[in-house]
Amino acid sequence: MSQKGKVYLVGAGPGDPKLITVKGMECLQQADVVVYDRLANPALLEYAPTHAERIFCGKYPDNHTMRQEAINQLLAEKALGGLTVVRLKGGDPSVFGRVGEEAEHLAQFGIPFEIVPGVTAGIAAPAYAGIPVTHREYGSSFAVVTGHLREEKPEQAVEKWRALAQGIDTVAFYMGIGNLPMIRKQLIEHGKDPKTPVAVIAWGTLPEQATVTGTLEDIEQRLADNPQITNPAIILVGDVVRLREKIQWFEAAQVEV
Repeated sequence: MSQKGKVYLVGAGPGDPKLITVKGMECLQQADVVVYDRLANPALLEYAPTHAERIFCGKYPDNHTMRQEAINQLLAEKALGGLTVVRLKGGDPSVFGRVGEEAEHLAQFGIPFEIVPGVTAGIAAPAYAGIPVTHREYGSSFAVVTGHLREEKPEQAVEKWRALAQGIDTVAFYMGIGNLPMIRKQLIEHGKDPKTPVAVIAWGTLPEQATVTGTLEDIEQRLADNPQITNPAIILVGDVVRLREKIQWFEAAQVEV
């Protein structure tokens, strides 16, 4: 029986290829197979050995190149064949990256694996937009929430929205532009001040990064006036957004170039 390989579940970072960790880069450099997502910067593939097989399994809204079950099976098959596999995911694999499902599947077969954290977009994109997600004067708590929320939720969803609206200073919604009307409606209905600042940051940390700011009250109209803001994007809600006016640095530098 051939010796099992190993799977590295690696966070590629938020977009800028330089933001991958040293450990993530080391994993890429020893890979026999790289299975990569849509939001992992393809420039990172250049760091894998020339012999390494590169397999795209990106997921688009309502259009999955490969279903999650097939990805799980692919990782296991390659590793059971004695290969070193890097599963390259945008951001951090543990933040809406379904790494738990993949790790569980590998564990079922006794396949060795490691989870290699990455820089998540909910922190990195705001930082590049000049918005720290915490600040002693503006916010001491921070939450990340999927933007793929549905209005038709069980009764306990009321408590979750109330907690987000009243108990968390800064909330980052991932991939939520399509659900922005529902998100702002729920936050306001459950106690968030309509004047709360909001930033929507598209393509965070990449040269094409663009940011629109407003409040819960007017952010929909501001987005309508800026059609270049599309997914992938982070919606950041909280008083920390006020800091952008003073400390934005990345987009200003891109304009100067």
